[in-house]
Amino acid sequence: MIREDAFEPHALRAWLRERMPELRGAMRLERIGGGQSNPTFFVSFDHGPQLVLRKQPPGDLLKSAHAIDREFRIQRALASTEVPVPLALFYCDEPEVIGTPFYVMERLQGRVMSDYALPEIPSAERSAYLFAMAETLARLHAVDWAAAGLGDYGTPGNYFERQIRRWTRQWEASKTMENADVECLMEWLPAHIPPGDETAIAHGDFRLGNLMFHPTQPRVIAVLDWELSTLGHPLADAAYSTLPWLTAPDVFEGVCGLDLQALQLPSAHEYLRVYREASGRREEVQPFHHAFSLFRFAVILEGIKARVRAGNAAADDAAVIGGLSSRFARYGAEIVAAQR
Repeated sequence: MIREDAFEPHALRAWLRERMPELRGAMRLERIGGGQSNPTFFVSFDHGPQLVLRKQPPGDLLKSAHAIDREFRIQRALASTEVPVPLALFYCDEPEVIGTPFYVMERLQGRVMSDYALPEIPSAERSAYLFAMAETLARLHAVDWAAAGLGDYGTPGNYFERQIRRWTRQWEASKTMENADVECLMEWLPAHIPPGDETAIAHGDFRLGNLMFHPTQPRVIAVLDWELSTLGHPLADAAYSTLPWLTAPDVFEGVCGLDLQALQLPSAHEYLRVYREASGRREEVQPFHHAFSLFRFAVILEGIKARVRAGNAAADDAAVIGGLSSRFARYGAEIVAAQR
């Protein structure tokens, strides 16, 4: 059930019933584990549709973080595209209801799996799931963002330059200790941005654990957790989605070092080939893109660690997850060292 320090549910029940009279009986809240940023809950009544609520965490927050309003907006914009998203129903920016802004969306029935080794899937079917992931990413990057009403959702062009500056500022604002690997990445990345530019809708956290699959088929029925989405370079998403091939099994359930052939798992190269074929894109993911993704994720994890220290972490395992920041920075610094 919901943690005692989260919020008082009575005002939420009244707010929901005012907008959905079909909701009747007792309301139940169940915290959904796994998320480290915006707390998420299943919401159910004795009668009526099942819902999901996502809210900002309490306490002082970094500027531009926990963008609940942006999550709601982009899911509404993508509802008429080929990108599968839950139906976003209501947004509330009135803090008196549950203490922070939140939104409510439909609850879908499916499977969410975070481990790229896919131990719960028969080995002969594993590649199909990861290839479905790659094809879903290609569909997202094919969306005409201007036609979808997202022309002001971000700044087109110079994505990596702007993002490196942003995450450098975030590091300075949230770091809990000095880290030479992060300093190395902050110095190397701006000087090694590949030539060429392209703009697409970038999810920002496109990984297996943020996808919901059909209950029995290797088909993505929802892309979840849009907090970090913006207009950006598609290869940032593509590189980020392959980080588990670079990380050990004890680091966000990576697959580096596993016998991929024996497990009937595709290689990162095979995964990216499916993405390129589905998207019609010729550009290859380069070491820069992986180093950038590792740097960015290291800063995000450092922010989680900082929230633990501030007492407003979004999940019970936040201290463990936040502690992985230095591991991701080390992976990124090793890529940089290999390029010199």
